[in-house]
Amino acid sequence: MARVLIAGCGDLGGGLGQGLLAMGHEVHGLKRNPATLPPGIHPVKADLNDPAGFSLPDNVELVAHILTPDRPDEAGYRAAYVTALENLITVLGRQATPPRRLLLVSSTSVYAQGNGQWVDEDAPAEPGRFSGRLIREGEDLAWASDIPAVVIRFGGIYGPTRTRLLNSLREGRARCVPGVYSNRIHRDDAVAALVHLLTLENPARLYLGVDNVPSLQCEVLDWLAAQLGVAGPIRVSEASETERAMRGNKRVSNRRLLESGFGFRYPSYREGYGEILQKDR
Repeated sequence: MARVLIAGCGDLGGGLGQGLLAMGHEVHGLKRNPATLPPGIHPVKADLNDPAGFSLPDNVELVAHILTPDRPDEAGYRAAYVTALENLITVLGRQATPPRRLLLVSSTSVYAQGNGQWVDEDAPAEPGRFSGRLIREGEDLAWASDIPAVVIRFGGIYGPTRTRLLNSLREGRARCVPGVYSNRIHRDDAVAALVHLLTLENPARLYLGVDNVPSLQCEVLDWLAAQLGVAGPIRVSEASETERAMRGNKRVSNRRLLESGFGFRYPSYREGYGEILQKDR
């Protein structure tokens, strides 16, 4: 079994840690406030933007970097996806034996495609906004390091407590643009994908983390509204400039992840949201 370090041990990282513990791995969770770590994960109190202020456990074999920005501006994204990762790689490089894998959580927002076309791991990732550009910079940092790196670009993560779409419908403020696709993955499938890729033999360097069914925004919201018994979303002629830049309009393929042997518990939004709604009743 391996000694694992999870840098950024929040919701996804905590779930990853619990999954690895169940497999018998030794798990260390790095947080600024490690008091909130799940039981069984060894605490590492650290701020990755202050490399002089922390030390890591020796002989780490597997590393997951799952930081999110503290604030949604350029400085926040640079701190999370570039500076923190650069500092982590530098400190890990001081080990006598380097880790055998670094898993980096990224985002499908690095794709700016806007005409509903399919994208896969070979599609151009040329983001227009600063957030996507800094995420891409972090990916390149990981791949350029001496640690073999695997990147997973997640779509929108929802459930069980991430209920933004449900809340927007209940509050009467949901909106959608006809003809625009969205891509998502249930939180529990995202955690399972992280466990899978961190322990997989001979992984590729890049995977896309979305479920099996890219879906039209309006279709998803209409279905959810019917389940909730509330009014459907407001149709608007086009997305805002920020929405277009962040989400684009694309259908993301998860074929490579499926071909690696991964299976989804929630293959589409219907299974995932269906379970959330059933528990709410």
